[in-house]
Amino acid sequence: MSYQRALISVSDKTGLTSFAQKLHDAGVELVASGGSATQLAEAGLPVTPTEALTGFPELLDGRVKTLHPAIHGGILARRTQEHLAELEQQGLLPIDLVVVNLYPFQLTVAVEGVTLAEAVEQIDIGGVALLRAAAKNFESVTVICDPSDYERVGPAIANGGPDAEIRQALALKAFRHTAHYDAAISEFLAQQALQDHLLKDSRDEMPPSIQLNLERVQVMRYGENPHQQGAFYRHSGAPPAFEQLHGQEMSYNNWLDLDGSWQAAQDFDAPTVAIIKHSNPCGLASADSLASAYDEALASDPVSAFGSIISVNRTLDRETAEKMAKLFVEIVAAPAFDEDALSLLQRKKNLRILRACGAAARSQDIRTVYGGALVQELDNSQQDFDPSNWRIVTERLPDAKQLADLAFAWRVCRHVKSNAIVYVKNRATVGVGAGQMSRVDSVMLAGHKAGERARGAVMASDAFFPFADGIEAAAAHGIAAVVQPGGSIRDEEVITSCNRLGLVMALTGTRHFRH
Repeated sequence: MSYQRALISVSDKTGLTSFAQKLHDAGVELVASGGSATQLAEAGLPVTPTEALTGFPELLDGRVKTLHPAIHGGILARRTQEHLAELEQQGLLPIDLVVVNLYPFQLTVAVEGVTLAEAVEQIDIGGVALLRAAAKNFESVTVICDPSDYERVGPAIANGGPDAEIRQALALKAFRHTAHYDAAISEFLAQQALQDHLLKDSRDEMPPSIQLNLERVQVMRYGENPHQQGAFYRHSGAPPAFEQLHGQEMSYNNWLDLDGSWQAAQDFDAPTVAIIKHSNPCGLASADSLASAYDEALASDPVSAFGSIISVNRTLDRETAEKMAKLFVEIVAAPAFDEDALSLLQRKKNLRILRACGAAARSQDIRTVYGGALVQELDNSQQDFDPSNWRIVTERLPDAKQLADLAFAWRVCRHVKSNAIVYVKNRATVGVGAGQMSRVDSVMLAGHKAGERARGAVMASDAFFPFADGIEAAAAHGIAAVVQPGGSIRDEEVITSCNRLGLVMALTGTRHFRH
């Protein structure tokens, strides 16, 4: 192939000038629009503006630049005698290389507080049409949508250009790029419609179709186990959620545990530390300082905390870092780090240190199952975490301290795998029973972990007690107050048991299963 003409229209101008110089040196005419033409001209490269081909200036504040037969005819023409003759008859020229990337829609909507109008302005029309046209005609045209491909295309141009296999691979990349772009737009508009209550029927609040718009970020040594392959993907075009500042590469299980740890810590307003092991909190505490919260969280289960993942919801300070440095930990994640705290933790060679980048919170939970996927809203309810909305159903009423601990335990409970039981004292877990097939077993496990610290503590259960045996077991460990959703056909039996044992019981009316 002989490359005579390249059309350039890019939003991301990384590496553009040096790549265009290689094209010019190879005798390729540079045709460009808008800011791309300006940058090339300022670099001293001869450039033909698109309006010289179309005979029309850019219209509607730049919304219409390349949507014209002179452009798309040159791209879509096969290199046959018939098509080339038709181009010549119409006074049009073939375009052999299309270099286009799109308006940064994904980055725009990732910014907190972005308006609908701002998002809509970043919906690219002409760029998508150019990429699809060039990709369709990959037998005759090379398409580039990613600046990282300049290196493999540039040197090949002077020697006839990339071969057919590379052109087809670049075409596939372009089609995937536009598909991801359209998916991001539809996903944003669907979320906007929900927020604006445009979807009236509750059945329509779940989208009729979902396009997973993911790009691979990391190939891991293995997945959950060494015999499984694994990789980490991120929503295409979205900024990273975390920046890794130190330590070994993240593993599959690291990412899973980090998700649970981070969500748990950020769910609290006061300084909070969440210590996670196998996706469950083994210690979670709030206090007046991170250092105090860490001490209380660690005391919940110091044995299980070995090799754990720790997240905090404040800038990590030196005092807290010094305490963490005494324990073997896989990951420490924080919104920010004091400089001396970071330098201290970086002395631990294998410790993974992650700083949150402020990525937009996800709104849906998607899990694959045999034959498809399950999609639900995240468990972000807030009303049932206000104790004034609870029903106190026992003769005994909670005092202020018990009520505060019950509220804390209830919030922790939604971050623990079902059947979930949480023992709390002074805004800190003292025992956690997670993932048991029987609720009474979770009560016993939490009591075993708490030991004597269960005396006078409060207990939260993510779902109702089907029998009074769980209450009996909790009382035997010294629990003084209980919060649970209620709703069992045996609620009266459970309440009667609480009254007989002198316990406080509050019903929230909301369940928090986490499977």
